[in-house]
Amino acid sequence: MLTLYDNMDSGNGYKARLLLHKLDLPYKRVELDIDRSETRTAQFLVKNPNGRIPTLEFGDGTCLAESNAIIHYLAEGSAYLPADRLKHAQVLQWMFFEQYSHEPYVATPRYIVRHLGRDHARMKELPDRHQKGHAALAVMDGHLAKRRFFVDERLTLADIALYAYTHVAEEGGAGEFIFPGFFINNVAYGHHGVYSHEIQELEWTHGMSQAESDAFIDLFGSIYCFFNDPHGIQDKGYE
Repeated sequence: MLTLYDNMDSGNGYKARLLLHKLDLPYKRVELDIDRSETRTAQFLVKNPNGRIPTLEFGDGTCLAESNAIIHYLAEGSAYLPADRLKHAQVLQWMFFEQYSHEPYVATPRYIVRHLGRDHARMKELPDRHQKGHAALAVMDGHLAKRRFFVDERLTLADIALYAYTHVAEEGGAGEFIFPGFFINNVAYGHHGVYSHEIQELEWTHGMSQAESDAFIDLFGSIYCFFNDPHGIQDKGYE
């Protein structure tokens, strides 16, 4: 039995939960409170010396850290990781983009706001991080303008990796800087339905109601809609 050391508020943990669900793999989940330094205990540091979640533990006690390494391992041999060498590399390209150009500027502001608080000194980082997050989302939008998915016109690890923190970006104050209302715009307009058949059945784990989670399933089509009709967001009261 696989064991996933996780935190329910973590987008990186969400990637692993999402793929485990899609692959219908049984696993045990262990919740660790990062705000109480539960990933820094001597017991956990044996499993992951870097003291971070998610960490995946195998039946023999071997552990694998780093969210994208975990989902890459889990997806091997499945439809979520192309066998073609170039397409496989293109998936990795977007996963590297997520870690270096997206996560620091989309996920980190969310962490600062939700876990450190609006009175924390790190709040001064947000304008710069939001600007760079805006740039990362613009790169994604440009790529998806003529595509339904990031690679090979089907759901792959590239989409899963980028979806995790993008769909909750507004929780980091990004809505003030990055495409206000674009998460739910696609539902109102009915464009594309990119993810409706791929992700609709997921168990949502970020504390959203079912109505809210339904609104987020068409995320990447929403990015496209914003750029093609940004005024429609305001007209429909979603700002």
